[in-house]
Amino acid sequence: MWPALFSFTNVLAMCAWVLLAFFPRKPLTHSVILYLGVALLCLTYTVLFVAVTTGQLDPVSLPGAGKPGFSSIAAVQAIFQSQGGTVIGWTHYLAFDLFTGLWIARDADAKGFSRIVQVPVLFATFMAGPIGLFVWLVIRERRARAGGRG
Repeated sequence: MWPALFSFTNVLAMCAWVLLAFFPRKPLTHSVILYLGVALLCLTYTVLFVAVTTGQLDPVSLPGAGKPGFSSIAAVQAIFQSQGGTVIGWTHYLAFDLFTGLWIARDADAKGFSRIVQVPVLFATFMAGPIGLFVWLVIRERRARAGGRG
Protein backbone atom coordinates (compact mmCIF):
# COMPACT_ATOMS: atom_id res chain seq x y z
CA MET A 1 0.00 0.00 0.00
CA TRP A 2 2.72 2.52 0.97
CA PRO A 3 4.72 2.13 -2.25
CA ALA A 4 1.53 2.69 -4.28
CA LEU A 5 0.68 5.83 -2.30
CA PHE A 6 4.25 7.06 -2.72
CA SER A 7 3.99 6.57 -6.50
CA PHE A 8 0.57 8.25 -6.62
CA THR A 9 1.78 11.38 -4.81
CA ASN A 10 4.90 11.59 -6.97
CA VAL A 11 2.98 11.30 -10.24
CA LEU A 12 0.39 13.82 -9.06
CA ALA A 13 3.05 16.33 -8.05
CA MET A 14 5.07 15.81 -11.23
CA CYS A 15 2.02 16.44 -13.44
CA ALA A 16 1.26 19.65 -11.54
CA TRP A 17 4.88 20.84 -11.82
CA VAL A 18 4.87 20.21 -15.59
CA LEU A 19 1.69 22.27 -15.90
CA LEU A 20 3.20 25.02 -13.79
CA ALA A 21 6.47 25.22 -15.70
CA PHE A 22 5.39 24.68 -19.29
CA PHE A 23 1.67 25.35 -19.82
CA PRO A 24 0.03 28.74 -20.31
CA ARG A 25 -0.75 30.39 -16.99
CA LYS A 26 -4.49 30.84 -17.29
CA PRO A 27 -6.99 30.80 -14.41
CA LEU A 28 -7.96 27.22 -15.30
CA THR A 29 -4.33 26.07 -15.16
CA HIS A 30 -3.86 27.75 -11.78
CA SER A 31 -7.05 26.13 -10.48
CA VAL A 32 -5.99 22.68 -11.68
CA ILE A 33 -2.61 23.05 -9.99
CA LEU A 34 -4.14 24.43 -6.78
CA TYR A 35 -7.07 22.06 -6.41
CA LEU A 36 -6.06 18.89 -8.27
CA GLY A 37 -2.44 19.27 -7.23
CA VAL A 38 -1.91 21.06 -3.94
CA ALA A 39 -5.34 20.39 -2.40
CA LEU A 40 -5.35 16.72 -3.37
CA LEU A 41 -1.88 16.28 -1.87
CA CYS A 42 -3.09 18.07 1.28
CA LEU A 43 -6.16 15.83 1.44
CA THR A 44 -4.00 12.72 1.01
CA TYR A 45 -1.68 13.95 3.77
CA THR A 46 -4.59 14.74 6.09
CA VAL A 47 -6.28 11.37 5.65
CA LEU A 48 -3.03 9.45 6.14
CA PHE A 49 -1.92 11.58 9.08
CA VAL A 50 -5.24 11.15 10.90
CA ALA A 51 -5.42 7.43 10.10
CA VAL A 52 -1.92 6.77 11.42
CA THR A 53 -2.06 9.04 14.48
CA THR A 54 -5.42 7.60 15.57
CA GLY A 55 -4.21 4.04 15.08
CA GLN A 56 -6.64 3.28 12.26
CA LEU A 57 -3.73 2.58 9.94
CA ASP A 58 -0.41 1.01 10.83
CA PRO A 59 2.53 3.06 9.57
CA VAL A 60 4.57 -0.18 9.33
CA SER A 61 7.04 0.87 12.02
CA LEU A 62 10.48 -0.62 12.07
CA PRO A 63 11.46 -2.60 15.17
CA GLY A 64 13.49 -0.53 17.63
CA ALA A 65 12.59 2.77 15.96
CA GLY A 66 11.27 4.21 19.21
CA LYS A 67 8.04 6.04 19.87
CA PRO A 68 7.16 8.43 17.03
CA GLY A 69 6.31 12.03 17.84
CA PHE A 70 7.51 15.61 17.60
CA SER A 71 9.08 16.18 21.03
CA SER A 72 12.67 15.23 20.18
CA ILE A 73 14.90 14.51 17.23
CA ALA A 74 14.77 10.79 18.07
CA ALA A 75 10.95 10.85 18.07
CA VAL A 76 10.83 12.64 14.70
CA GLN A 77 13.46 10.26 13.33
CA ALA A 78 11.25 7.33 14.40
CA ILE A 79 8.45 8.70 12.19
CA PHE A 80 10.65 8.55 9.10
CA GLN A 81 11.93 5.07 9.87
CA SER A 82 8.72 3.55 8.57
CA GLN A 83 7.25 3.40 5.09
CA GLY A 84 4.07 5.09 6.29
CA GLY A 85 5.92 7.88 8.03
CA THR A 86 8.10 8.43 4.99
CA VAL A 87 5.12 8.59 2.61
CA ILE A 88 3.27 10.99 4.90
CA GLY A 89 6.34 13.19 5.30
CA TRP A 90 7.07 13.12 1.58
CA THR A 91 3.47 14.08 0.78
CA HIS A 92 3.87 17.02 3.17
CA TYR A 93 6.98 18.18 1.27
CA LEU A 94 5.31 17.73 -2.12
CA ALA A 95 2.24 19.75 -1.12
CA PHE A 96 4.16 22.67 0.37
CA ASP A 97 6.79 22.78 -2.37
CA LEU A 98 4.08 22.80 -5.05
CA PHE A 99 2.15 25.56 -3.27
CA THR A 100 5.39 27.54 -3.00
CA GLY A 101 6.10 26.96 -6.68
CA LEU A 102 2.62 28.19 -7.60
CA TRP A 103 3.17 31.35 -5.54
CA ILE A 104 6.58 31.90 -7.16
CA ALA A 105 5.11 31.49 -10.67
CA ARG A 106 2.24 33.88 -9.99
CA ASP A 107 4.57 36.41 -8.37
CA ALA A 108 7.06 36.10 -11.24
CA ASP A 109 4.31 36.58 -13.82
CA ALA A 110 3.02 39.65 -11.98
CA LYS A 111 6.52 41.14 -11.90
CA GLY A 112 7.17 40.41 -15.58
CA PHE A 113 9.85 37.73 -15.24
CA SER A 114 10.22 35.45 -18.26
CA ARG A 115 9.91 31.68 -18.13
CA ILE A 116 13.66 31.50 -18.82
CA VAL A 117 14.19 32.97 -15.34
CA GLN A 118 11.28 31.13 -13.74
CA VAL A 119 11.91 27.53 -14.83
CA PRO A 120 15.28 27.12 -13.07
CA VAL A 121 13.82 28.64 -9.90
CA LEU A 122 10.77 26.35 -10.13
CA PHE A 123 13.07 23.37 -10.69
CA ALA A 124 15.10 24.32 -7.61
CA THR A 125 11.87 24.63 -5.63
CA PHE A 126 10.69 21.23 -6.87
CA MET A 127 13.98 19.57 -5.95
CA ALA A 128 14.81 21.44 -2.73
CA GLY A 129 11.93 23.72 -1.76
CA PRO A 130 13.60 26.21 0.58
CA ILE A 131 16.56 26.69 -1.78
CA GLY A 132 14.27 27.57 -4.68
CA LEU A 133 12.22 29.89 -2.48
CA PHE A 134 15.36 31.61 -1.20
CA VAL A 135 16.69 32.07 -4.74
CA TRP A 136 13.34 33.54 -5.80
CA LEU A 137 13.27 35.95 -2.85
CA VAL A 138 16.72 37.21 -3.83
CA ILE A 139 15.86 37.51 -7.55
CA ARG A 140 12.55 39.30 -7.01
CA GLU A 141 13.81 41.86 -4.49
CA ARG A 142 14.81 44.61 -6.94
CA ARG A 143 11.50 44.48 -8.83
CA ALA A 144 9.54 44.22 -5.60
CA ARG A 145 11.19 47.45 -4.38
CA ALA A 146 10.60 49.17 -7.71
CA GLY A 147 6.96 48.13 -7.68
CA GLY A 148 6.28 49.25 -4.13
CA ARG A 149 6.99 45.87 -2.42
CA GLY A 150 4.15 43.64 -3.67
